[in-house]
Amino acid sequence: MLTFVTVVTPLVMLPAVDQGLWVLLAYRLPREPSAPRLAVWRKLKRLGVAQLVDGLVALPLDSRTREQLEWLADDVLEAGGESWVWIARPGTAAQERALAAGLQTAVAEQYRAVSAEARAAAADGSPASRRTLARLRRQLERIRRRDHFPPFEREEAQRAVEALTAALEQRAA
Repeated sequence: MLTFVTVVTPLVMLPAVDQGLWVLLAYRLPREPSAPRLAVWRKLKRLGVAQLVDGLVALPLDSRTREQLEWLADDVLEAGGESWVWIARPGTAAQERALAAGLQTAVAEQYRAVSAEARAAAADGSPASRRTLARLRRQLERIRRRDHFPPFEREEAQRAVEALTAALEQRAA
């Protein structure tokens, strides 16, 4: 079993986002025990990766996403698996647009859910709305961290959370 990480490009300072370049993680984990597979899956979900095929994920290249996938590659190795980190450019502009659109669609759905919950909490007016507001603010921040191609739903979600804040302040006054 191989136990190494391959990094294709030398470690240099990268621009904030290198247009057209993506960082890829190719990995394979043993089926048993299942806990490491589940842990990797959860981390990938939290990062908001584009799943290209089983065991191959991608994120737009910047220093943060590269570092995150390198750490995850190390986790895979520690769990007895194999992993490689690659820097690549999609073969066509259409492939890149499809990757970006897939990430944007997933994030837009999450923003819509935050908006709906914020509007419901504003209409509800229950004492639990303050806890809901705090949770929605944290959730917005988590979504923003994986929002590489901001959809218009981002501003909508922010406005809905601000409206909930205003409604709660008005009730408290």
